[in-house]
Amino acid sequence: MSEVSGAEPGEKAALVEDFGLHVGQAMGWPPMAGRAAGVLMLSDAPMTLEQLMKALGASKGSISETTRLLITNGTVERYKPSGSRQFVYRWRDDAWIGCLQHQLEQTMQLLALAERAQAHARDLPAEQQRRVQQMREYYSFMVERLQGLLSDFTTRSQGADGRP
Repeated sequence: MSEVSGAEPGEKAALVEDFGLHVGQAMGWPPMAGRAAGVLMLSDAPMTLEQLMKALGASKGSISETTRLLITNGTVERYKPSGSRQFVYRWRDDAWIGCLQHQLEQTMQLLALAERAQAHARDLPAEQQRRVQQMREYYSFMVERLQGLLSDFTTRSQGADGRP
């Protein structure tokens, strides 16, 4: 695993396993995704696919799938440094903003579904109409709150230099 300033290798391994268990579980991710998140978050430098494979003891396919999940969830980015032929992965500087943006996008998709369902539910019995209405109200509430949280957190996390 990549070295982390001030951390013993055993401490880092234990922390990465803790990420695998808790972050993976809380996010509904496989443990490998939680461990990869931990490795990248704690890494001093961006990592290649091969470095991640070695650090996590996992196959290329597993790491590819895992990094796609982390990129989709807004916490990791993949890029090719200038002059390099290999892509690298790193923990985003604004990972928590990215994570919240992803949650907002997912919730907006579910709100759109609820709105479509409500438009088609007019011919359903009253109880089913009520359930669809509650779904729309819930996701409308959640989108509104997540938009506010994203705005508040983005403002709060901006440093004096304008970077998260």
